[in-house]
Amino acid sequence: MPATSSQPRRPRSGPRRDEAARLAVLHAADDLLAEHGFGGLTVEAIARRAGVAKQTIYRWWPSKVEILLDTLIEDSEKSLPVPTGQVTADSIRGYLRAFARFLTRDPAGKVLLALLAQAQHDPDTAESFHKRYLAPRRTQERDMLARAIDADEISPELGPDATMDALVGPIVYRALTGASMPRGLVDTLVEDLLRPRPN
Repeated sequence: MPATSSQPRRPRSGPRRDEAARLAVLHAADDLLAEHGFGGLTVEAIARRAGVAKQTIYRWWPSKVEILLDTLIEDSEKSLPVPTGQVTADSIRGYLRAFARFLTRDPAGKVLLALLAQAQHDPDTAESFHKRYLAPRRTQERDMLARAIDADEISPELGPDATMDALVGPIVYRALTGASMPRGLVDTLVEDLLRPRPN
């Protein structure tokens, strides 16, 4: 995982002196979430798996949610970058396919789904999740769509936020319910919602 991020960071509870220990904590949180789920994930277990003191974790993060958010942000930037530069319908299609793989195969995808579920009944998680992850990524996705529209690559009938919701919503729903991703799902979404203009 990269050590830096362009997305907003949570204010630190204390100094970060040991990058190796920080990464060990993030990897441990990833692994333990996959093994035990959100409810079974504890700071004590993360500390044991990472080989650090529990007090060290609490100096750096106020809760397990913030640990998972750091993990999600850094892994997303590496494994699921939003297309930049010249954007086409095909590059948006590629992004959506990568998103589907991220949710179903990448441990960080399980983190995203766990935080999404937890945010439904925990206002603090919802606020932090939106501020630190969802809002910055949606800004990038809006820019992706705007550049494709400006280049006459796509012509969606919906506004940018509704378009992204309609594109990613079925993918998230199937991942949340454990359903398989139909082979033609992404192609159908792109063709029906983005409506590339004919030359």
